[in-house]
Amino acid sequence: MASVLLSSSGSGRYITKAAKAIRLARHGCTNRPFFHIVVMMKGRNQHEQPIEQLGSFDPMPNNYGEQLVSFNFERIQYWIGQGCEISTPAAELLGLCGFLPVHPHSYMTAWRNRRLKQQEKNPSVEPKDQ
Repeated sequence: MASVLLSSSGSGRYITKAAKAIRLARHGCTNRPFFHIVVMMKGRNQHEQPIEQLGSFDPMPNNYGEQLVSFNFERIQYWIGQGCEISTPAAELLGLCGFLPVHPHSYMTAWRNRRLKQQEKNPSVEPKDQ
C-alpha cells in the first residue's frame, strides 16, 4: 500500500511496510558538498527522491569556523517511532547535537585529534595510550 504525502515534504509515495532509513543525501558541487538529512527507503540511491527532508548539514566551515546543521526534531522523533534505522553519519550528527547518545565514532575522532595535536606540540615525546 502506498501513502501519499504533500509534494513539499518529499516524493509523495512510499511503501508503508518497507524498511526506511534516516540518512544524508549529498547535494552541492564537486568541491562544495552540502547534505540534506532525509528519510528514504533503504537500498535506494542517494540521489533519488526522498520521502521527507528532515534537516540539512553544511560541512564546510563558515567565516566563524562553524559547520551549520539544522534538524526538525519532531519529524525525526516521528520517523524513529515508525521504525526507521539511522545511518552512522546521521547518528553522529544527532549524537553531537544531544538528541541521541554520542556515537562511538565521535569519541574516536576526538581521541585521534587530541593525539595528533599532542604530537605536534611535542614531536619527540610519544603519547601514552590509555
